[in-house]
Amino acid sequence: MMPIYRLSEGKENLYLNEFSFKESNQILASGGIVLIFIEGICINNHELQPFKKGTARIALMAETSEPLYVLPVAITYNSFTKFGKTVIIEAAKPILVNQLFPYDDEAHNYLNFNSNIRPIIQQMIHWPIIEEETSNKYLNIIANFGRLLHYPLYKLISNFVKAKTKGTVFYDSVLFSVLLIAYPVYLLAIAGVIFYLSKSLLLIIGVVATHLFLAKAAVLHQKNKRLLNTNSFT
Repeated sequence: MMPIYRLSEGKENLYLNEFSFKESNQILASGGIVLIFIEGICINNHELQPFKKGTARIALMAETSEPLYVLPVAITYNSFTKFGKTVIIEAAKPILVNQLFPYDDEAHNYLNFNSNIRPIIQQMIHWPIIEEETSNKYLNIIANFGRLLHYPLYKLISNFVKAKTKGTVFYDSVLFSVLLIAYPVYLLAIAGVIFYLSKSLLLIIGVVATHLFLAKAAVLHQKNKRLLNTNSFT
């Protein structure tokens, strides 16, 4: 991951962008792929932000032996903070980069690049349509037990992460990472307590397996609630 610094993040950091540009061009020259978030900023809303010129600059500076293409991709979420997300990832047809740079000066080429790419991405942004589906009543019961069993742990961690990431856009990603690490530790702690009290390996396996089963049921239930009607997008 290579950062790109904006003027608002300190003029003294702008020189570091040259490293990212050079690294990107070396990857492209060797036949690799560079994933660029062209908006240059992360904001939790569904509006396409103004494009920066960094992507156009990398494409214009690239020296490759094979024709270089740009592949516009749009990613849309139905929610940035709720559990059980629906995500649409849609890609357009690859565009030959040389077609996007018809002018002799860089400024006009940068502008032309962004003005051609933006409407393509804009057309691919579809807010996910969430459809409530009637799921199996037994799954509902099991899922409710799963949510109830894991609620204290989830609430404790989510409140902690929410406080630590307040005012930023990192709540969801940090929550995922913390849960990914904390849940196995949580199960090991439960297993340790049971072993200390009962010395029963069978009981440990049963309790841990029950937690995993109920957690899986809760996730499946949430997934069924958030089925996406993709027929209109494919």
